[in-house]
Amino acid sequence: MTGVPASAAGGTGRTPAPGGKLGAAAVNQASLWNIANILTMIRLVLVPGFVMLLLADGGYDPAMRAWAWAAFAVAMITDIFDGHLARTYNLVTDFGKIADPIADKAIMGAALICLSLLGDLPWWVTGVILFRELGITLMRFWVIRHGVIPASRGGKLKTLAQGTATGMYVLALTGPLATLRFWVMAVAVVLTVVTGLDYVRQAIVLRRKGLAAQRAAGGSAL
Repeated sequence: MTGVPASAAGGTGRTPAPGGKLGAAAVNQASLWNIANILTMIRLVLVPGFVMLLLADGGYDPAMRAWAWAAFAVAMITDIFDGHLARTYNLVTDFGKIADPIADKAIMGAALICLSLLGDLPWWVTGVILFRELGITLMRFWVIRHGVIPASRGGKLKTLAQGTATGMYVLALTGPLATLRFWVMAVAVVLTVVTGLDYVRQAIVLRRKGLAAQRAAGGSAL
């Protein structure tokens, strides 16, 4: 609000309140520093620390990789809570809309690329997952004027499988656990491809409906 009632100002009109613009700026700044955005920022800050821990001593120090896993786990947990908090408590901001998906892709992308650099994960696995994630993000922007593609149950399962498998690869596992992580990653890759194709289908359908609605609206206007 940039003014006060006439009765309070002693006049018949609206008198600008001193520091009105400054007050509005303070409100906007306060809305930016909410718990959801802070969790997103923590996830972004964790990325370089995670990379340094994972690659420390050539990437083969079990203790450092355990710490790297801890950083990765914290990032995955904050990913679960920041979006939930933002929606539940009406803390959605433009910053959060942009920073949250960037933070998601940054931590996962950093983990996959580092694991492939260390020779622990085939490059084609990293390529498939990153191509899908970046491609779907661009596709969302492509159809956003026609509507929003909602997160599916398959997409949530994909995220869980990716996070679990990648976390297992971050740890220096051997024996049966090393074999298990291979199969968990295989499931993650399958879900990545299947859900990616489903998103493409949804995007095409959504865009067709949007274009049809625009043509119908244009025809009725004539």
